[in-house]
Amino acid sequence: MNQIVFFIDGFNLYHALEGNIAYHKYKWLNLAKLSKCFITTKDKIVDIFYFTAYTTWNPLKMDRHKNFVKALQLVGIKIVLGAFRHKDRTCRICHKKYSTFEEKQTDVNISIKLFQTAINDMWDTAIIISGDSDLIPAILAIKTTFPTKRIGIVIPIGRRAEELKQTVDFHMKLKEKHLKTCQFDDVIVIDKNQKLIRPSSWK
Repeated sequence: MNQIVFFIDGFNLYHALEGNIAYHKYKWLNLAKLSKCFITTKDKIVDIFYFTAYTTWNPLKMDRHKNFVKALQLVGIKIVLGAFRHKDRTCRICHKKYSTFEEKQTDVNISIKLFQTAINDMWDTAIIISGDSDLIPAILAIKTTFPTKRIGIVIPIGRRAEELKQTVDFHMKLKEKHLKTCQFDDVIVIDKNQKLIRPSSWK
């Protein structure tokens, strides 16, 4: 059996859905089920890692996100948390300064986890769901260090990732049909006292 580990770039995937209002209804996405869309009968999924960070300054958004993360954990997905960093920027037009938050650590965390799992020989094939070209140096380093291992990507819907495609052994495209068929139930019952509900803004 070909041992596979998935590495899911939560923000890259989220922004692909957030960027098109028609895809907002697909955010309640069962990533364990989605991963199975990209393997064959000769493959075995060993682990799925989901990389993300919480918007701590926006409690409502963070609550929705934590709800989603709980749903992912129920289907066996391992969560790797990064963080946002406060950053001051200057408007190019009016030159006024403003504060924003910048997501940090996701590409670094993916790179570290790729190396850790490769060193421990957890996978024959790694599949990264992302279109982020910042991952290219790590992919090239792993391919040099572990020449028998294969790395592929699943490109989020609406993304091109041309540079990334040239770096990996194979690439696939996340399509709307995958999003449609891989949704969690609107209500996930954990036990008689607890359930997870799809956010109304994700319908």
